[in-house]
Amino acid sequence: RVYTRCLGISKRIYQTHAFTHEPDRKLVYFILEEHNERSLSFLPGFDFFVLVFCHYDESKNVTRVEVQYDQTSFFLHCMGLEQAQAWFMEKVVTPLVMVWARAFYASGLANPFTFLLQLMIVPFALIFWLVWA
Repeated sequence: RVYTRCLGISKRIYQTHAFTHEPDRKLVYFILEEHNERSLSFLPGFDFFVLVFCHYDESKNVTRVEVQYDQTSFFLHCMGLEQAQAWFMEKVVTPLVMVWARAFYASGLANPFTFLLQLMIVPFALIFWLVWA
């Protein structure tokens, strides 16, 4: 109730996106999308995802339920920054990553070892350049 009232949520709609059953582990898990409509018209509605794990015993009785929220998405929505973050990822980060990936592939050095090595070297090189250059 506190969460609903503080964020001005008037309606919640849930939709299941994936369902997996692992009988050997006595486990069922699924992804729920939660859509929240707001009570004030100037506040945008928002969605986030929840991963639900249900453990059961030999008699098929649920013994434990674990819920994991998409914390980053939830935080960005609460702060009103989700649209800005989505725009930044789409317009700035993704084009840069695509150029980097194409250049890396064109170099002929694309294999798992060089990829991991590059992921370690590039951040250290950037930090070194920004701090000591």
